[in-house]
Formats: sequence, structure tokens, C-alpha cells
Amino acid sequence: MEVKAVTRYVRISPHKVRILIGAIKDKPAEKALEILNFMPQKAAGIVQKTLKSAVANADQNTSLDVDSLFVKNILVEQGPSLKRFRARARGRGTRILKRTSHITVILAEGSL
Repeated sequence: MEVKAVTRYVRISPHKVRILIGAIKDKPAEKALEILNFMPQKAAGIVQKTLKSAVANADQNTSLDVDSLFVKNILVEQGPSLKRFRARARGRGTRILKRTSHITVILAEGSL
């Protein structure tokens, strides 16, 4: 049995989030939350919030045993980019892409 939680349109680059997910993939949910709690990156707080939501979904919607959950998969996909311009020399303007992310956490019951 699997449960998931999705956070969409987060204003952080997908590349910055993908750096973190290798540390918690295939770990028990409790251990993953503990690891994320001590990471200094902004993305760690966002992924931690999504992971807590997935654990709450497992508890409320499917009545799974929360202690036996592990992180089966984490997907980080690129959302739409906000396009902005910055003034440059000689009257030019260059494009700045403010990227967004969609984060999906999938939890499964049982051991690895």
C-alpha cells in the first residue's frame, strides 16, 4: 500500500531540491524527517513539510502503521517559470527565470 503527498508551485529551483532527495530516499519516514530537520538548506524545510503531509495522509486516510512507513520515492519536477527582466549595460535587458518546482513524496508500508 502506498500513500503520497504533492506540493506544487514551490518557488525554488528543482535542481536545489534534487540535491537533497538522495539523502532521504529509501529511508524510514522517522529517520528521513530527522535528517531533514538538521539540513541548513531552504529546500529541506519544504521537503520536510511535504513528508509530514504524506505521513498524515497515511494515518488519516488509509490507517497504515506510521512506524513502518519508508520513503519509497521522491519526485521533483519543474513547474512553470516566472519570466523577469533585469536592466543591463547599453540599454539592454536580460531574461531572469524564477523557477518553480512540484515535489511528490511517495511512502510505502513495510521494510526495504
